Amino acid sequence: MKLKILAFGITKDIFGTSEKEIEIEIDEGADVKALKTLLEKDFPELKKLKSYFIAVDDEYAEDSQIVTVSNEIAIIPPVSGG
Repeated sequence: MKLKILAFGITKDIFGTSEKEIEIEIDEGADVKALKTLLEKDFPELKKLKSYFIAVDDEYAEDSQIVTVSNEIAIIPPVSGG
């Protein structure tokens, strides 16, 4: 299935796009952990981030959450404050 992933901040740079959305192909029934694994394989720079989160439908997602094409999925990069 094709998932649309929203990217913000440094993740847009890692994905090499000025767009805020990328598409990836992943197996039906995949969970957030499988999505992270695929993203880190395709974009190894993600592993260098101190942390990042996956949000599904505006909520932080657990690794075991199943993702579907109807979900809004976003990569939330580390945030610094000041």
